Amino acid sequence: MKMANAYLVVRIKGKADCPYWATTTMTLLKLDKKYRATILPIKDNTLGMLRKVQHYVAWVELDADLAKELIEKKARKSGYKKVTVEDLKELGFASSEELGKALSEGKATLSKLKPLKPWFALAPPRHGFKRSTKKLYGQKGILGANKDLGNVVRNMI
Repeated sequence: MKMANAYLVVRIKGKADCPYWATTTMTLLKLDKKYRATILPIKDNTLGMLRKVQHYVAWVELDADLAKELIEKKARKSGYKKVTVEDLKELGFASSEELGKALSEGKATLSKLKPLKPWFALAPPRHGFKRSTKKLYGQKGILGANKDLGNVVRNMI
């Protein structure tokens, strides 16, 4: 299996009862609200931050197709307007496919792409979560490193 170069991270739990250190870490990850998703390039410190807040977020290694879907349907710029092809061209990408590929390979980061928002606002998944939102992936939940998160996110778009 090839090593992915970016994670798709989704905040599953809201702000209630969230300790200060977890809130701070998630703010640094640009996950301020429930069901926010972001794309992070894989670095040494990224995984440490994710493991620290694994009881609040879920993540998966990103593939280019899912990145493209997120950009086309959920990417926003300031004023919460949809991102157009012209915006992508200004950023130096020919299409949402090209940007998706760059993000999934870790070559581009959302937070550096002005005027894009550094997150995607997702809806709760259609037909609900199939697993517990209170347990880690290994314990029949969806939190932490989650191989099936791609399908869940497709239901959230």
